[in-house]
Amino acid sequence: MVVAFHGGGGNASGFQRYAELDRVADRERFVVVYPNGTGVLPNRLLTWNAGDGCCGYALANAVNDMGFVATLLGDLEQRIGIDRNRVYATGHSNGAILAHRFAAERSGLVAAVVAVAGSLDLRTFAPTRSVPVMQIHSVDDPRAVYAGGLGPPFPGTDNRVLHQPARAGLDRWIAANACSTRADTLTVKQGPGQTAILLVWKGCRGDAEVAHWKLTGAGHGWPGESPPPGGEAISGPQTRLIRAADEVWAFVSRFRLP
Repeated sequence: MVVAFHGGGGNASGFQRYAELDRVADRERFVVVYPNGTGVLPNRLLTWNAGDGCCGYALANAVNDMGFVATLLGDLEQRIGIDRNRVYATGHSNGAILAHRFAAERSGLVAAVVAVAGSLDLRTFAPTRSVPVMQIHSVDDPRAVYAGGLGPPFPGTDNRVLHQPARAGLDRWIAANACSTRADTLTVKQGPGQTAILLVWKGCRGDAEVAHWKLTGAGHGWPGESPPPGGEAISGPQTRLIRAADEVWAFVSRFRLP
């Protein structure tokens, strides 16, 4: 099962429409679950309490999203008999930061995670086991700033998020997983004004792995065919050099909980 966390200000049904994960799940025969975050309104402008600086209503109200996800998994196990050794997580933006937090703080519940356009944001970082982690992120992301720093306000609000540097977060995973500090470059893709480079840190403890699709020329959107929420005027240029949904499953499906 893949648990898919929507971005900040979004909701589950919106993420389902653009993530393209249903297509991959139908082909590969796995379950995708799209939970909702929380907010003032029941199904709009929802956020996740994803780390020490993100995001919005959920952070300000100290929403227990780690407890929520753990309870969700227990409920789904009773309902549909999932394989608890093959539970994975992914997310976009605020949801990506939550995927990092879930892997760090509940590493006994998730076999592998893929974060798209969102970086690790935790002061206290002590995962109890090595967790396979992939991050897909553009150096030209105009919202979740790759080098770190204050992002622009969420559309229609004055709420801004201080983003952590993407590589700094990956370096923390590399160290926690005891991986080689040298990355292998496995794939390079090029298109008009864009590149996608797959970097992989191997030799990790417990057969884990840290991987990074480092994009250039792309914006904040979820890579693939679907246009980004709010359009490219808000998210920046879309990229189709890779399809995030395919990359999520290709990465996580290789791993199981010990």
